[in-house]
Amino acid sequence: MRRRRRRLTRRAFVAAAGGLGGALLLPGLREAQASPPPGLRESALSMLVDTTRCIGCRACVRACGRANRLTAAPGPADDPGPGLRQATAWNRWTTVNREGPDDGPPVFVKRQCLHCLEPACASVCPVGALHQTDLGPVIYRAERCIGCRYCMVACPFDVPRFEWDNGLTPVISKCQFCFQDRLLQGLQPACAEACPTGALKFGSRADLLFEAHARIHARPERYHPDVYGEDEAGGTTWLYLSATPFDRLGFRTDLERGPLPSLTWMVIARIPAVAGTLAVLFGLLATGLKREERES
Repeated sequence: MRRRRRRLTRRAFVAAAGGLGGALLLPGLREAQASPPPGLRESALSMLVDTTRCIGCRACVRACGRANRLTAAPGPADDPGPGLRQATAWNRWTTVNREGPDDGPPVFVKRQCLHCLEPACASVCPVGALHQTDLGPVIYRAERCIGCRYCMVACPFDVPRFEWDNGLTPVISKCQFCFQDRLLQGLQPACAEACPTGALKFGSRADLLFEAHARIHARPERYHPDVYGEDEAGGTTWLYLSATPFDRLGFRTDLERGPLPSLTWMVIARIPAVAGTLAVLFGLLATGLKREERES
């Protein structure tokens, strides 16, 4: 007797997908719930951006493009204009935007991922594709990404970008802080090395905050009294000085001072149990379906 060929039913497909989804999600969810490394607020590798020293040459943008093998790195005349608020495009991880009032001198602002001390993007990633290292930088691991784009929704600074040109292979683009190729080799990020005016300074967060406040104290007529990134969204490792109030330069000033992941972890903490239960349920359904097919 010839064996009956089993058909792939919708129930079997759902069962397989549910079991596989549970298996894939659980490791990432456990990792996403991990707390930031202790002492990171002071020791995290950070960058101080002094917009009063930036001349808009975009040497940092070109250096970033070369160091990370990106395309479409702009030349000096490639000004995206004051209307651009996005920090990155999928083929550009940093931009230098011309900001400020139309009737005043231009203010050039470098934008990229701010590498939050407690990153919301990593807290919502169900597979751990976005990961905060022990040194502070938040890196992206493409081999884990499933293209859910939760990170794009969670980021308060609207940074992560999805590569829409190739929907079959999900790719999220954001600044990696030159972590693998430079920081781990004892080098500073490419953008800081290329800056000709000292607008970018690399170091530990505690040292850079000390210097930022020292500059403000020494030249109060030159600087706005706040350091952007000191407390916004729980604090970031990219810190900004400016002569102009930050809300006039396109910065978000309506953010909570506390870390955003504390809101998401309360929800994420319940997901592993739900995913595990669904995986078991779908597995039982698949077993019942197989038994039914054998009996028929």
